[in-house]
Amino acid sequence: MIENVHTRDLGVPAGPFVERIQELWPPAWGKQEFDRPLGVGADGGHGPIRYRCTEFVPGESITFEFTRLTGSHTLSASGNVIRHELIGDFGFVDRVRWALVIRWLHDACLEDLFDGFERAAGREPKSPARWSWYVRQVRRLFTPKRQPQRA
Repeated sequence: MIENVHTRDLGVPAGPFVERIQELWPPAWGKQEFDRPLGVGADGGHGPIRYRCTEFVPGESITFEFTRLTGSHTLSASGNVIRHELIGDFGFVDRVRWALVIRWLHDACLEDLFDGFERAAGREPKSPARWSWYVRQVRRLFTPKRQPQRA
């Protein structure tokens, strides 16, 4: 079982940020898109990561189930604290992918998202997220190169 948790004290009530996840999603990680407005049943994700919304309580929490993996991730608010929890019961190959690549990218993405939440809350993060050398190299290897536009 894989469990990965991120929390951040935003200094203001965190509840409104639950439903602002799409608006504040960091563009460097691929646009977060769904087939309908955010709510239970919405299918979508970001980049190659696909999931479906299974629970949504505005101002409190939103839960997504992965469509290609066994697991979920939940964004929740309690007072001034925003929390993201990923729980996965991945098979062997996906555990290896998680350990070598996905975890590091996931952690960097979540910290970028939480920096965006904090900025939207009206303050600059005390320690803004910085991508590690490893994250930069993995992204360089796996991020599609943009083709030059032809006139």
